[in-house]
Amino acid sequence: MNKSFWMSLIAIISILVLVACGANEDSSSDTEGEETYTIGASQFVEHPSLDAAYEGFQAAIEDAGLNVDYDLQSAQGDQNNTGPIAQGFVADNVDLIFANATPSAQAAYQATKDIPILFTSVTDGVEAGLVESMDQPGDNITGVMDLHPDAISNTVSFIETYFEGATVGVIYNAGEQNSVSQIDLVKEAIDGTSLNLVERTVSTSAEVQQSATSLVGDADVFYIVTDNTVVTALEAVVGVANEQDIPLIVGEPDSLTRGGFATYGIDYHTIGYRTGEMAVEILTGEKTAADIPPEYPPSMQLFINKGAAEDQGVEWNDTWDDEAEFKETAEE
Repeated sequence: MNKSFWMSLIAIISILVLVACGANEDSSSDTEGEETYTIGASQFVEHPSLDAAYEGFQAAIEDAGLNVDYDLQSAQGDQNNTGPIAQGFVADNVDLIFANATPSAQAAYQATKDIPILFTSVTDGVEAGLVESMDQPGDNITGVMDLHPDAISNTVSFIETYFEGATVGVIYNAGEQNSVSQIDLVKEAIDGTSLNLVERTVSTSAEVQQSATSLVGDADVFYIVTDNTVVTALEAVVGVANEQDIPLIVGEPDSLTRGGFATYGIDYHTIGYRTGEMAVEILTGEKTAADIPPEYPPSMQLFINKGAAEDQGVEWNDTWDDEAEFKETAEE
């Protein structure tokens, strides 16, 4: 082979190398400038409502096209775990903390006043000490509540209308601020009606079965608010309600798919999605947490599980056919 051949071959190889390098540079330029954010997600416990809120949160951020690495950690229903989770996020200097449920939000707020915090699945952000009012977010915290202002009064009105004179049995964890706030609202709504209230408190989900059984003979209707401890063990309450023909009123629609009878509820995916929209505004620098007032859920609806009504001996009222949206118990 002569010298000119080798020179031509070297020239061709050089051109191919330059083209390849150019392609790599173009590929790098496609991703250059696309920042990746880190979000620490603290969830108090795993159950369908909180899971749906987290999924909605992620969906909003994905729809906005942001690149995010999530560090999801569950406190497994133990408030002692919420503090270390939040402190770990602070040590890792995450870009934002997503706090799913009141205990997780309180722990995050105690851990940092610098990193933005967005909460959801919180019943009363004011009572929980997260924000001063519904018109005023904290310096680094805001979010979306999971209790519509009229939800409990409408639920009590439903019970009064269709179970007049009933004794309403409630089970809740007195250590959960969100639950205490709801029970106070239940008491306020029941005052002046024909209804009476009987209470049982629990500390862990393992105590729920015994508490539900202890209400038999004392309660004509069960009403389980959005208490994380009790909702985690809701099947235990459903079992007693079905065995004893006690109508089970619940605090959110996901509990209907697990055997509850009726609720004035909200869609947790929706409130999670709205919280995710807030996160996009904060991460992109469009707003700070202090610029975004906390919000209530946009709407609520009467939901009924017809199968559960039959299992719990509820006499069907034809008006429900027009008023309610229906859900079915999920197959195991």
